[in-house]
Amino acid sequence: MNKVIGEIAREVTIIAPFTKCEEVYGIFEKQPSLEGILVCANDQPLGLVMRTNFFQRISIKYGFDLFMKRSIDLVMNQELFTVDYSIPITEVSSLAMNRRQENLYDHVIVLQQGRIYGVVSIRELIMKLSELQINIARYSNPLSGLPGNHMIDRKLQEYLSFQEYTVFYIDLDSFKAFNDTYGFKEGDNLIKETANIINHTIMTVANEPSFVGHIGGDDFIAVVPHYHHDDLCHLIISRFDEVILRFYSEEDLQNGYVRTTNRNGVLENIPLVSVSIAVIQNKNTSINTVEDLSRLAANVKKDCKAMNGSVYLTLEE
Repeated sequence: MNKVIGEIAREVTIIAPFTKCEEVYGIFEKQPSLEGILVCANDQPLGLVMRTNFFQRISIKYGFDLFMKRSIDLVMNQELFTVDYSIPITEVSSLAMNRRQENLYDHVIVLQQGRIYGVVSIRELIMKLSELQINIARYSNPLSGLPGNHMIDRKLQEYLSFQEYTVFYIDLDSFKAFNDTYGFKEGDNLIKETANIINHTIMTVANEPSFVGHIGGDDFIAVVPHYHHDDLCHLIISRFDEVILRFYSEEDLQNGYVRTTNRNGVLENIPLVSVSIAVIQNKNTSINTVEDLSRLAANVKKDCKAMNGSVYLTLEE
């Protein structure tokens, strides 16, 4: 879903800088739907002539007589917004909207290997961005905003072909007791805070391309294209253990537990919420399918659950 700007770029009408304004006028007259023309030399963009701006210039008093016989480089806009083919659409959109007001609706010029590839109109950019946002929302967990199971399955299939990868299956221990004690609203807040911790840690510390998803409830997944997992696990755990303190009353913090009924309906002391991370790598293990990953993760998670506090364990086979 991470579309790049080059995928929506289209061909553009190109003219030389010495082209007369009357020729440009004729091009616009013959092509009523044409929004802009690119002025280039040696495959390098020098200026942009947008229809609206061009006709505004020649419509001033004596403008037609003043410009028609002169070259287009006198009226072209030289403040160009150029981007590489591989830049994500979301990033281009943000940059485009930060331009000066008078240039806000100018075409985005797309280059590939330093040469002109095409242009994208602001209308096309906004429409594609809206489409992407709708698709992201459709396949995202509504609570955390992270990709849900549809995208998780696709990403895991993709990572299975990587030479190196590490998968983190992350969930919360004693979350039901917290939910029962403090209510669903606070439970949702804790889920969102956990999602933020995982996403921030993986996406700012790990190397691209990394991925974070929300399986559902208090279950998350993350993937990085390498084996350097220890620091990431330590960061997630330390940040979580610091944040979780804000969610409990002073009394529960001092006790180190909440008194509530367990899954069997028996009243008991339940430990404070902690985080477990099951780490699966293809380092010494042959993993062929997503089902293989899930099976291996289930075994490691079981060992995590048998330990106290926030922990991480790595598959050893």
